[in-house]
Amino acid sequence: MATSTTEQSYDRLKELKQFDQSKIGVKGLADSGITAIPRFFHHPPENLPGPKPKNRPQLTIPVIDLSGERSTVVEEIRRSSSTLGFFQIVNHSIPPTLIESVIGSMKEFFEQSTEYKMRFYTREDGKSVAYHTNFDLYRSKAACWRDTLEVRMSPIVPEWEVVPEMCRAALAEWDKAVMVLGEELMSMLCEGLGIKSNKLKELSCLDGRLSVSHYYPQCPQPELTVGIASHTDPWVLTMVVQNEVGGLLQVKCGDEWVEVEAVPDAIVINIGDLLQMMSNDEYKSVEHRVLANPVKGARVSNAIFFGPSNQDKLYGPFPELISTMKPAVYHDFVHEDYMRRFLSKELDGKTLVNFYKINNTNA
Repeated sequence: MATSTTEQSYDRLKELKQFDQSKIGVKGLADSGITAIPRFFHHPPENLPGPKPKNRPQLTIPVIDLSGERSTVVEEIRRSSSTLGFFQIVNHSIPPTLIESVIGSMKEFFEQSTEYKMRFYTREDGKSVAYHTNFDLYRSKAACWRDTLEVRMSPIVPEWEVVPEMCRAALAEWDKAVMVLGEELMSMLCEGLGIKSNKLKELSCLDGRLSVSHYYPQCPQPELTVGIASHTDPWVLTMVVQNEVGGLLQVKCGDEWVEVEAVPDAIVINIGDLLQMMSNDEYKSVEHRVLANPVKGARVSNAIFFGPSNQDKLYGPFPELISTMKPAVYHDFVHEDYMRRFLSKELDGKTLVNFYKINNTNA
């Protein structure tokens, strides 16, 4: 009876609002010395990591050396994108010092005082800069143990005066570097599909860029929550760098979850839902998640999401990849409608790709 009374008296929305309006974020909760996380962070058992399976070969995410022969690199990228949807790259064009700079500047921001960070805290759509905990806080079934800083890099140039000052120089330099690398990767991804190498660039897929930095402080009850719930990215391509706190980013391979090792100076690349649909299922957007951080040091990451800047254009499978032998798997759709649908739901699973399938009777 006591349990039933507790269930009836628990006001989840009230607790969510109190947390959100405090603007202290997960970092503030961790710094307060709590030993039990608020109930709205509790995830159902099926969303939490189970015991690692024994006596199974350990799967690994490929690490691709970009300094190799181009034809070999293109084939390695094609193979990884067609199966796992994830790979890491080394010997790329971005200097290690720049990776350290962008990660270091983000860590410095998240470890500022709550009073300072409150200036950037918002849930308002369309902001050039937004600091918050869980963009889907009010839509999700359970919150995740992380704080986030989003900066829209393109097609509209950031309002640099509202970007946290310790991040400005590093982010500006970082954006220039990732755009060059992004163009190279998109070119090779196109070659892997057998289409002209600048196809994605022509479709403005380099021009919509969003920088999303996450901060995962130590969680006092990591067995009850996650850092990011299982999901796929809605964009074309994602480029991620992370600090040395590894073992938390996981990719779903069949029924197994595989850790993405924190390789020094490597960049993690993953295929987004848009590219899966544009490639007519040749490339795969795969579910991934981040576990709650159980260790003292914080995990810090930065993801650059690449997507089309042309919001009104129709997107769908490349005509070059459609034939009587391989008909179109997806409907064409307006990108603005696609993103509105993504932002209206919680970050969970892979529903967008399925929604646009031609054989989906709910579409």
